[in-house]
Amino acid sequence: MEATTTSSTFLFCDLVGFTALADEQGDQRAAEVAAGLYSAVRPLLAPYGAEEIKTIGDAMMLRCPEAGAAIRLGVQIVDELGAAPALPPVRVGVHTGPAIHSDGDWYGATVNVAARLCSAAGGGEVLVSDQTRRGAERLRGITWGEERLHWLKNVTRPVGAHVALGRAPATGLAGIRALAPGLRRWVAAAAVGAGRRLSASARRAVVNLSCPSSSLSPPLPPSRWAP
Repeated sequence: MEATTTSSTFLFCDLVGFTALADEQGDQRAAEVAAGLYSAVRPLLAPYGAEEIKTIGDAMMLRCPEAGAAIRLGVQIVDELGAAPALPPVRVGVHTGPAIHSDGDWYGATVNVAARLCSAAGGGEVLVSDQTRRGAERLRGITWGEERLHWLKNVTRPVGAHVALGRAPATGLAGIRALAPGLRRWVAAAAVGAGRRLSASARRAVVNLSCPSSSLSPPLPPSRWAP
């Protein structure tokens, strides 16, 4: 099949702490959790004109023809799955640009950036590139976090991105309480038995959940901000 280049918006979503969960509870339980993610996301795709490209472990690769629809889909995925007690917190990365379509899959820098933004997002975050945000019409009901520059793996230039929210973010004690259910689910998933200390990988995952990546990233050296 001949390869074609098309501009699209790609979303990647995965589960925070999935590797540690598999280590603590075994491959069978990890496979069940991943299947739960797929089953929860697939019914959400059609209203946004989105398609599932593939699954990779606990991750899903999705494609939307419109940037605005992709952002709304990402927010709905995070909001709805955040209420699912059987799943660890989900995170989403979204990026728009040209990509090559060949043999049912998509290739190129745009796909890579979307995947890396997902990895950079914290639990419960939808991390949207500036390029996607600019390509979307004004979206009612979506609020935006401040812009952050992200140095992504195998991407030579920093990528500006914002966290998209379907509602105003909780702050202070309310924010901590909002995180509590996810933290409790994670600790329960990571601990093998009552009183047993968590593994190093599980402890790191809990830290990643409670502290979004944007707040953990150190300031960039001034010289790296230059175009």
